[in-house]
Amino acid sequence: MAIRESEFEAANRRAGERLRTGGMATTARYDRRSGRVVVNLASGLQVAFRARDTQGLSQATPEQLAEIEITPSGLGLHFPRLDADLYLPALLEGYLGSRRWMAAEMGKAGGSVSSAAKSAAARQNGKLGGRPRKPKAVPA
Repeated sequence: MAIRESEFEAANRRAGERLRTGGMATTARYDRRSGRVVVNLASGLQVAFRARDTQGLSQATPEQLAEIEITPSGLGLHFPRLDADLYLPALLEGYLGSRRWMAAEMGKAGGSVSSAAKSAAARQNGKLGGRPRKPKAVPA
C-alpha cells in the first residue's frame, strides 16, 4: 500500500510541530558538581536527573558521562563511552530504567532504611533469643 503525498506532508508537518513544541532534547550535558545529567528541551523546559539513579549510568565515571549525544529524533540520549542509551519520553515519565531494574533498586533502598521502630523491633527480637532456628531435615 503506497502512501499518498498529502499524507506524507501532513506527517512531516506534525513532526515539525512536535519538534518545536514537544519534549525533544536540544542540548544535554553532565554537571559534575551535582552529579546530574541536565537536558534542555525544545519546549524550554530543563530536566535534570542523577546519573547514579539511572540504569546504565549508575556506575559511570564523570569522564564517561562527559560525552552525551542526542539522537536525530531528539527523543534519545546516547552515552558513547558507555554504549548506553536513554529514551527521553520514559525519563519524563519518571522511568530511569527497565521495570525489573527499578524494582531491584527500590528493594535495595527499602531494605536499607533504618528507623526507630525497626531498631526497637530488632532489640525486642534479640531479647527473645533472636530469629528461631530452622528445623533440621530428618533423614528418611
